[in-house]
Amino acid sequence: MRSCLFPLIFLICLPANSRAQSEAPARFQIYGGYTYLSNTFNGFPGARQSLNGWDASLAFPAWHSLRFKVDVYGYSGTNLNAPQHALFVLAGGQYSHTIKKVTVFAEGLMGDAALNRDWGPQGSKSGTAAFATLLGGGLDIAIARHFAYRADGGFQYAYTSLIGPGPQFAPYRVPGLPTYFGRISTGLVWQF
Repeated sequence: MRSCLFPLIFLICLPANSRAQSEAPARFQIYGGYTYLSNTFNGFPGARQSLNGWDASLAFPAWHSLRFKVDVYGYSGTNLNAPQHALFVLAGGQYSHTIKKVTVFAEGLMGDAALNRDWGPQGSKSGTAAFATLLGGGLDIAIARHFAYRADGGFQYAYTSLIGPGPQFAPYRVPGLPTYFGRISTGLVWQF
């Protein structure tokens, strides 16, 4: 009885396996997960603090392994007695290559960051918008037919500024105010 069970299971799984290899690649990808930023926006030397948050993205159908992608993520935390709340909306390209059940990708995104008004040291007035870019990459590991586990990382640039006293309220930069950040994200991808 046991000697017949293994070949029977093999024959049942064989058509499913051959069908999975011949399927067309997924057209859309929806991602959701956790993200980590290496420093706060007011993280001067000696007062660095990381931020945690969420990440969500939508990638459109690929053209020659290149996809258009929209990525939205947010962070929150506190540093130097100031709340840090940031929302990033970036868009750009994602180039990917699949090797068996692993898809390796590189991405380049740019867009805008929205920050709370009092993110500066000791809650001082600060700019609420910033230009941002992200260069990075990662991998998707297939865990089911339409789902994959994603781990990615990269370097993020965000040009932020503090706001001077009135009546002009002119933006200014302080030496040591960070512009480059390390970013890591992990979560699940739904491919359909």
